[in-house]
Amino acid sequence: MRKKLLMLAAAMLAFGCLSWAKVYTGTVSDAMCGANHGGKDAVACTKECEAAGSKLVVVADGKVYNTDQQDMLKGHEGETVKITGTVNGDTMAITHVAAEKSK
Repeated sequence: MRKKLLMLAAAMLAFGCLSWAKVYTGTVSDAMCGANHGGKDAVACTKECEAAGSKLVVVADGKVYNTDQQDMLKGHEGETVKITGTVNGDTMAITHVAAEKSK
């Protein structure tokens, strides 16, 4: 009985933590340019700045979010994506990234 209660509590905790995550639609950019690439192509500019050492960021809801999950953003430079994660201030903890489907 005690083992079942512990398993139930662990499952509730795990599902409770997952429910805090939210889906954001945003653009993968670089920290140097943020939301504005000065008229340049977003994909080319983001890749150029990344190659120069700038970290990738997410621009969503008019804000620029830093993230430590750089590997999850690679391959999406300059693209609009759907991101599952949590936000704390100006930092986004990402759990999933998917390319936005074309309409």
